[in-house]
Amino acid sequence: MTDRYHRQILLPQIGQAGQARLSAARVLLVGCGALGTVIAEQLVRAGVGTLRIVDRDVVELTNLQRQVLFDESDAKEETPKAVAAARRLGGINSSVKIEPLVVDLHAGNAEELAGLEAGGVRVDLILDGTDSAETRYLLNDVSVKHGVPWVYGACVGMEGRMMAIRPPGMACLRCIFPEPPGPGELATCDTAGVFSPVAAVVASLQVAAAIKLLTGADHAAGHDLLSLDLWNNRIRTTSTIDAKRADCVACGQRRFQFLEQRGGSASTSLCGRNAIQVRPAGRVVMDLDVVASKLGSAGVVERTPHLVRCHINGSEDLRLTVFSDGRLIVQGTSDSDRARSIYARYIGT
Repeated sequence: MTDRYHRQILLPQIGQAGQARLSAARVLLVGCGALGTVIAEQLVRAGVGTLRIVDRDVVELTNLQRQVLFDESDAKEETPKAVAAARRLGGINSSVKIEPLVVDLHAGNAEELAGLEAGGVRVDLILDGTDSAETRYLLNDVSVKHGVPWVYGACVGMEGRMMAIRPPGMACLRCIFPEPPGPGELATCDTAGVFSPVAAVVASLQVAAAIKLLTGADHAAGHDLLSLDLWNNRIRTTSTIDAKRADCVACGQRRFQFLEQRGGSASTSLCGRNAIQVRPAGRVVMDLDVVASKLGSAGVVERTPHLVRCHINGSEDLRLTVFSDGRLIVQGTSDSDRARSIYARYIGT
C-alpha cells in the first residue's frame, strides 16, 4: 500500500492513518456519467475500500465527450455504464472492491442500496453523480434520516455547484433549496449542453470533500455551497453555516417526502436521448431469456448478459432495451404516454 499511495500518504492532512481509513471506507456513487466517472476514477486511484456504483443507463457515443471511463467500444456495444466503469476501474486498482449495479435508484430501493436496511452493510458516504433534481432530494432524505453524509454536485452548460452535507449538524439540501425546481425551470444537458471541464472540476471538488470526510477531517469539508462559472473564471462560495432551518421539512420536521413516495410505476425522460425510461411498480426480477423469446416476433433481438435489445419491425427509430429489474428504455420517443403503452404492449406487466 505504501508504494502505491506514497505521494498521498506524504500529505500531512492524510498520512498513514488517513490512508487506512480510506481503505476501510464504503462509498455509494449514484450516477456514472459526466460527474460520476471522474468521481469513481479519482476515488479508486485514491484507494477507497469499496465503491458501489449505481447507474441505470448504457454508454452512448454522445457520452464520450465528457464521461472519462468509457470508450468507443463501450458505446458500440451499448454496455451498461456501471459495468463498463467497473471493468475499467478494476484495471486501475485491483485492490478496490467495485460493486456495479445496473439499477434505477428510487424510493423503494434507495435505503437498501445504501446498506441501511436490516442486514445491510452501511455505507460511510453517498456521492451524487446524477442529473436528476428529484433523485438528489431523495438522497437528501436518505442522508438526513440515517445520518449518512453526502456530497451534492451538479453541472450544466458552463456552470456547476458542489456542497458537502453532514447531518445532523449542518444545513441539508432542503434547508437551502426547500423545493425542487418545477418542470422546465432549469436548463438541462438537452437544452444547454455540458462543458466537459466543468464536470471535471465539480467532480474533483466532490472527491476532495469525500476524502476529507472519509479520513475524519470533517471540519475541512467546509460549510459552503460552491458555485462556479468556468467560462468566465468565476467561483463563488456561499456560507451555509447559519442556513440550517428549524422548519426544514427534512432535517427540522423529519418528514421524508421523497423517500416515502414508494408508489406505482414511473416514467422518466433521459437527457439527450430522445428516450423514455419506464419503471414498473414494486420490485421486479425479470427473466431476460423469456423476454428475448417474447420479443422475437416483434423485431430483431439482441441478448447480452445484462439486457435485451429489440429493434421493432417496421420502425426506423423505435428500439427497446429491457433490464432484469423490469425497466424498459424506449428509444425513439419523448412521449411518456406512448412509452408506457409500449411497455404494456411488449412487456405486459
